[in-house]
Parts: sequence; C-alpha cells; structure tokens
Amino acid sequence: MARFRKSAAKEEAELNITSFMNLMIVLVPVLLLNMVFTHTAVLEIKLPAGADSSMDEPLENKQIELIIRKEHLTLNFPAGVGLAQFPKVDGQHDYKSLNEMLQKLKQTLVNQGEEKKDILILSEETTDYQTLVSTMDAVRSYQTVLVTDVVDAELFPEISLGDAPVQGGQP
Repeated sequence: MARFRKSAAKEEAELNITSFMNLMIVLVPVLLLNMVFTHTAVLEIKLPAGADSSMDEPLENKQIELIIRKEHLTLNFPAGVGLAQFPKVDGQHDYKSLNEMLQKLKQTLVNQGEEKKDILILSEETTDYQTLVSTMDAVRSYQTVLVTDVVDAELFPEISLGDAPVQGGQP
C-alpha cells in the first residue's frame, strides 16, 4: 500500500492588514474629534489669617463682607455694618446690582487712597455650590470696554470663605 506524504514544508499564509490599517486611519481621527475634553477650573481662595501677636497697633475693622442668604445677599462694609441688601429677582440672586455696588465701593476706596483686594463671603450651610461660585464670579471682576475691547476689570479677587451668622434663630 502506497502512502502519500504531504510535503514537509508548509507554506505560511501571508497576513493582509491593509484594510485594517485603512479603518484605523479613518477611525482614530474621528474618535479624537468627537472626544469631550474636560476643563477643570480652579478657584483660588484664601483662608482667614490667624491672630498675629507681632502687631502692636490695633486692627481696624475694614473688612468687606458679603453674606449669602436664601432670600437675599447682604453687603457689609466695614464688617457688621450693613451697606446694601440685594433681594432675589425672578427667583435668582441679583448679581448685577451686587456687581454695580461693588464697583462703586471699589471706586470710593480708590478715591480714599486705599488699595483693597480682599472680600469675605459668608454663606449658610444650605447654600448650593453654583450659588457660591456665581457669587465669587460676581465679586472677583466686572466687564468693561477699554478702547474697542471688552475686558475684565478687577474688583476683589482675593476671596475668603466663612459661615454666615445665624439669623433670628434660624441657620
């Protein structure tokens, strides 16, 4: 009986990846163009400074305070002395009026020769994050026209945060 043997040398199949490479050349740019790149914004705040025992002269109460309440915003200058109150307009805090009042206050301070850049924002425990960030944006700067461009002018960029005082037995 005769046996036929297959040849010992087998031919290896050639791998054709041309179509796969063409797919990747198209797919990679399309996926990269459709990606959502996240933008993380960092808000810089300063913590209130502790008592400094090296100061010999008494500190004057020249702190600007903004108290965020559920129903209104209260601006105090100097701290504890009410300067203005901004009730909600259409269910939203009135950041436009707040910003205008801060512009007037900044101008008054500049006219008196004081360079003040800090403000203390006091919020209730129930204040939501978006309200806090919107308030910080309103006190940090305002938009103005310079020559032919709209630029952000500085108001009070050095922001400190704290807890609002209890109002009438309610937090």
